[in-house]
Amino acid sequence: MIAVFSTVFHELMDHEGRSFSWATSVYWTLTTMTTLGFGDITFESDAGRIFSIVVLLSGSTFLLIVLPFVFIQFVFVPWMNERDRRRAPRSLPTATTGHLILTALGPVEEALIDKADQAEVPYVVIVDDVNQAGRLHDEGRKVMVGALDDPLTYRRARAESAAMVVASQNDQINTNIAFTVREIAPHVDIVTTANSAASVDILEIAGADLVVQLGEVLGSAMAARTLGLGGHSHVIGNFAGLQVAEAGAIGTDLVGRTLAESRLRSRFGVGIIGVWERGEFSIAPADTMLENSSMLLLSGTPQQLAAFDEAYAVDLSTANKAIVIGGGRVGRAVGKVFAREGVEFTIIEERPERQRPDARYVIGDAADRAVLDEAGIGDAGAVLVTTHDDNVNVYLTRYCRGLRHDVRIISRARLDRNVSTLYRAGADAVLSYAGTGSSVIWNHFRGDEMLLVAQGLNVFRTPIPRELAGKTLADAHVYRRTMCNVVAIETDGSIKGNPDAHEPLPERGELVLVATDAAEARFSQTFPHARRRPVFDRPRR
Repeated sequence: MIAVFSTVFHELMDHEGRSFSWATSVYWTLTTMTTLGFGDITFESDAGRIFSIVVLLSGSTFLLIVLPFVFIQFVFVPWMNERDRRRAPRSLPTATTGHLILTALGPVEEALIDKADQAEVPYVVIVDDVNQAGRLHDEGRKVMVGALDDPLTYRRARAESAAMVVASQNDQINTNIAFTVREIAPHVDIVTTANSAASVDILEIAGADLVVQLGEVLGSAMAARTLGLGGHSHVIGNFAGLQVAEAGAIGTDLVGRTLAESRLRSRFGVGIIGVWERGEFSIAPADTMLENSSMLLLSGTPQQLAAFDEAYAVDLSTANKAIVIGGGRVGRAVGKVFAREGVEFTIIEERPERQRPDARYVIGDAADRAVLDEAGIGDAGAVLVTTHDDNVNVYLTRYCRGLRHDVRIISRARLDRNVSTLYRAGADAVLSYAGTGSSVIWNHFRGDEMLLVAQGLNVFRTPIPRELAGKTLADAHVYRRTMCNVVAIETDGSIKGNPDAHEPLPERGELVLVATDAAEARFSQTFPHARRRPVFDRPRR
């Protein structure tokens, strides 16, 4: 451009009868293009002035568009990429040990990270995209850039000194990850997820120590929450040597009585963890009145729970009938549990190709009253909403609650933010992939440290805080300070349920508590040293 404009400048000046050197022509071109315009050399003809305008506009365009583009493309962008590269490291420090290695970041992994942060366990998420790694780093996540199928990635992630590797991609990628990690870290714990039952054996052969089928886990947990109606205690988990069970008050002599009047502790020795009332859980005081919709959360030995059943179990016509809305993996897993327990159930499914010969299906939309009637909504004891869409689950939960105020409704949540909405819609219990899946993986990692009762409600164990040693529970005010209820005390390998509130706490031992996620976090803040214990209490593989 400078050469062309300088040449034209010469020609036009010759036409006006003036002559300038080439150095002067380049000087005029640059001062005009850069809008300096000293005015020491000007055209006298209209052609020259029009040419000056062309040079001026060309220079302005070049300065305002071309130069910034060149700067951004060849200076700024490379600098940003280098900053992102440094922001998301390619390796972990050599001193890193006892950490979790995650290979994805979904709801399950987010829940695991929350548990790791609370327990002060280091973790890293391996991401193969630099830009995504940078965004996650800005969000406060600990990330490392690397290809999931590259052995060098796991060497740089210090897999040989890690506590656990979690592979939660699809089954094929998980197999590759497990095989790759097992070759370079023979002793590390490897946990994988599996979408297909046929993949379980393959993943175990590849080196996985634990294969979690999230659909099966969630389905089994949802089914467990619908049993235990009519005074039958149904065990939903074993924890710290105790069995945790649910039992419905409907149809029993418990209805219309307070907990003090029922004298469950003194008569059977069972611990009253709390009471569910239409999805609302409370650490129930002695004056809590039990209604038909009340579900007791109990803890005790098999003998204590059997004594409770003998006193209160009644046969309800609706207790063994259920409707499962959704015939996907979770719905089919619920059906398997019901089949084993002898529960009569019907699966409502819109897609005919999902039908299986081992269950009764009703094909149609569950929002259609005729479909629900055909499935038996009138005499069902429980409805399980298992679709993958939270909006649909809220809609169907509210609809079923409107049709049957006394039916037990168990709903599935995909996102944690919809849990409270499902409870408000009428669900008695809400469970999700994130909660159930992360609890299974975390318990494998920490050794039976937590039992998920429902989404946002856990039974967990923790060392007795130093500041509580020698104090009684009555003086410690654990519930008032943290909203966590002490269920049992474990000392020297023996568990003592229903602890005496006036007996001093030992210096060494563990508390077994029940609490919401918020209350558990509050406990950690109130007693910051209580949950700091070694990651491994068991030998590695």
